[in-house]
Amino acid sequence: MKKLALLLASVLLLTLFASCTNTPAGSGGSSTDGSSQTQQNSSDGLKVDVFYYDYSDVYISTVRNEMDNMFKELGVAAKNWDAAGSQPSQSDQVNTAITAGSNLLIVNIVETSSPDAAQGICDAAKNANIPIIFFNREVDNDVVNSYDKCAFVGTNAPDAGHMQGEMIGEYLLANYDALDLNGDGSISYVMFKGQEGNAEAEARTQFSVEDANKLLTKEGKPELVYYDDKASTKYLVDQNGKWSAGAANDYMNTILSAYSEANKNMVELVIANNDEMAKGAISALQGAGYNNGEGSKTIPVFGVDATADARTLIGEGKMTASVMQDAAGMAKTITTLAGNVKDGKDLMDGAADQFTVDDGVAKIRVPYQKYDSSSK
Repeated sequence: MKKLALLLASVLLLTLFASCTNTPAGSGGSSTDGSSQTQQNSSDGLKVDVFYYDYSDVYISTVRNEMDNMFKELGVAAKNWDAAGSQPSQSDQVNTAITAGSNLLIVNIVETSSPDAAQGICDAAKNANIPIIFFNREVDNDVVNSYDKCAFVGTNAPDAGHMQGEMIGEYLLANYDALDLNGDGSISYVMFKGQEGNAEAEARTQFSVEDANKLLTKEGKPELVYYDDKASTKYLVDQNGKWSAGAANDYMNTILSAYSEANKNMVELVIANNDEMAKGAISALQGAGYNNGEGSKTIPVFGVDATADARTLIGEGKMTASVMQDAAGMAKTITTLAGNVKDGKDLMDGAADQFTVDDGVAKIRVPYQKYDSSSK
């Protein structure tokens, strides 16, 4: 009996020791797999993995911050991954998360010019029977429809271009003579597109100019004139696909070295497909003595996203307007769908009652809003 008692005591001590020294699943520690330091929640909760195309994108960083806070409120510690603009890296990250037991994949796809990458990731999720939400960067309807546990959360891409075009046309008509710096009766513009093949960039490039021209010609004014009449395309692309302030700044500085009021060919309007490129253009204009706020001559600059920096520039009179892409609204929509998964419901349960959903495909559209100096 004494030997048995001693044996039981030893087992009890070893058990207590093990429970004190083992690290619980999902606890802290550094990450070496390309993810951020945000850790998974405990093993008995929902395991969410969020894949971002590039942390350096200012708008995407805003969405990430909003979503992190909302997941905390939901009681879920999501794990964030940064593809840094590399589709192969992102695809590897998704496979790693699936192998690690993810319960929900949320993907901001890198490659948008072809559906292949999104389809491959969707197929991997389907094979593992894991719900997947694509967001922000448009994926094909066929990709979403290929899996009944797949959805997309984004915007209606043409809307931003239409809103921007309306604001441009209205602003030009209200200030036409003052903006026609060389007095030739027309307004010359430069367009910073961002990225070839991206649905948002394509729509904004097209409709911002088309809609502005409709308003101008309706009032008897000529259509906008691209600043370089020898250019084969009427836009400038960030060759790195990052929609960056740096790319726009380089382009604008080069333009200003040859196009000026002194040469009677000054660019009279800047259209940018996001606010970072708008900021880069403004910085170059400021170096040439424009857009320095009250009292300085200002070239109208229009962007998209209404980021915090853009709102400040608009408030200071250094930027004309932007189109707000609702980061909080996008994050809220995504976390609402995640809540459905957490509660054991279908991914799109109740979505049609709360959001704008496309016909025939599980795509939710978060609305844009115009933003100018009168906005709050």
